[in-house]
Amino acid sequence: MAEKLNIGVLGCGPIAQAAHLESCTKARNARLYAVCDVADDLRARMAAAHGAERAYADYDDMLADPAVQAVIVATADAFHVEASIRALRAGKHVLCEKPMATGLAEAERLAAAVRETGLVFQVGHMKRYDLGLQEARRFVAGGLGEMVSFKAWYCDSTRRYAMTDALQPQIVTSARAKRPPEDPKADRRRYYMLAHGSHLVDTARFLAGEIEAVSARLSDRLGMHCWFVEVAFAGGALGHLDLTVAVRMDWHEGFTIHGTGGSVIGRTFNPWFRRSSEVEIFSEAEGAWRRPFGADGHFWRRQLEGFADTVLTGAPMTGAGIEDGLASVRAMLAIARSVEEGRWLRLADAGGSL
Repeated sequence: MAEKLNIGVLGCGPIAQAAHLESCTKARNARLYAVCDVADDLRARMAAAHGAERAYADYDDMLADPAVQAVIVATADAFHVEASIRALRAGKHVLCEKPMATGLAEAERLAAAVRETGLVFQVGHMKRYDLGLQEARRFVAGGLGEMVSFKAWYCDSTRRYAMTDALQPQIVTSARAKRPPEDPKADRRRYYMLAHGSHLVDTARFLAGEIEAVSARLSDRLGMHCWFVEVAFAGGALGHLDLTVAVRMDWHEGFTIHGTGGSVIGRTFNPWFRRSSEVEIFSEAEGAWRRPFGADGHFWRRQLEGFADTVLTGAPMTGAGIEDGLASVRAMLAIARSVEEGRWLRLADAGGSL
């Protein structure tokens, strides 16, 4: 493409280094124009390594640069809302890492800013750019018939860091980096739900549609956290979600879908393998299985390209928009409250913060 979207990346920490900076340099329709971080050593190193034209210590200075067309918010979760709103107010489109917010009030405040500005805002649920999941979604829309049941599981592994350390670039840290006042990982329930539960919830919504209510149980004993969540989908299907951290085995993630016109079985891999999900689709009408092959498994780059297409050409958004982000926050809050109260909880009644 002749035109490329000028991206400014806010935050040069782990997720920027492992996903977003490389995506900007590889995207067909976007380029890394600027980086911003308060840590001088980290900012200079990332700018040099990835070829950014500008490097900013002050976020407002980057937002004031007319050449910056869009911002990737790659900070800690606690900073997502304020950073996104400031970018929108400055006239910049925003791709914000998930979860977009940790509470309903701040999520709604961000949603109001998106609606007011009319700019493109996308949540970084990059699994929507997994070719296997996309093929499953197409079958759900065109061949599955009426969905009867949906099951999905996201089970992090005790061996995940041995795997990710071998796959990711060496993460550079800085003592000068800006961190939240409290350690985000101190409360494991909260951290696992925000970091992993947000993926599971969005995958369920992406494939099975809107979630109306949940009934959740949690076991956090013997060094493992396990959420079992019954789900009532708006379309009438029954669902079950399993979030377990961490299983004593390989990474274990996938889904099964059953409908009147067929079934889908999916196996999803640790995302740092950059490997599309293995999906098997059975069509009742054809009496046959098919298994699509997703050769391009760089979900973060494909996510950025989809975002840039929407900004540059007005193409329909293919990722998670502001309403998806709101629904994801509501679902996580409903799960947390259902665990506490031991009852079914409608997402419409969820509130507060994680």
